[in-house]
Amino acid sequence: MSPDQIYSIINVAVLPAWLLLAVLPHHKVTQYAVHAVWIPLLLGPLYTWALFFGPPPAEGAGFADLESLMKMFQSPWAVIAGWVHYLVFDLFIGAWIVRDAKRQGINHWLTLPFLFATMMAGPLGLMLYLLLRTGVSRSVRFDEALA
Repeated sequence: MSPDQIYSIINVAVLPAWLLLAVLPHHKVTQYAVHAVWIPLLLGPLYTWALFFGPPPAEGAGFADLESLMKMFQSPWAVIAGWVHYLVFDLFIGAWIVRDAKRQGINHWLTLPFLFATMMAGPLGLMLYLLLRTGVSRSVRFDEALA
């Protein structure tokens, strides 16, 4: 399978999870499919293969400096690994937002713009949700055990 085909498949593969977070955030199906470990377990092997066992990137590629990193991402397989990284972590943050909003008593409908922002631009969506959370709770405390 080509990197282009894999890219298309993984982009579509995470959409049902985002839809479940938006429409049925606390349903058993969402608990099982999204709040559990299924997405990382399904995409983890692809990530691992692309990162460690796929075709080697360009000579001089690596993480040491910006130039080396840019050479790394000249490889389609390195881009796939990076994209899976984004997809999994953004979805993880989206699931956390849903759980946290419930703990904080924040109406789920208020979280929808932040879930969308997290799906499209992870750190931006998280930052905006945290601003909402801080404004609603009047606290910057993030002890999840206090639910």
